[in-house]
Amino acid sequence: MGSFSIAHWIVVLLLVLLMFGAGKLPNVMGDLAKGVKAFKAGMKDDGSQGTEPKLPV
Repeated sequence: MGSFSIAHWIVVLLLVLLMFGAGKLPNVMGDLAKGVKAFKAGMKDDGSQGTEPKLPV
């Protein structure tokens, strides 16, 4: 019950292709990749500010 069969993934792929269309899918994936890169860059910037967290006074 915890794992999905290959038939499940084929149905999901077909639904995604129907929703977005084959031409729009690369654009959606590119935007997703840009978002992940921006998130990683933001996390890297936050971690480099200092070693000790500042506590509110």
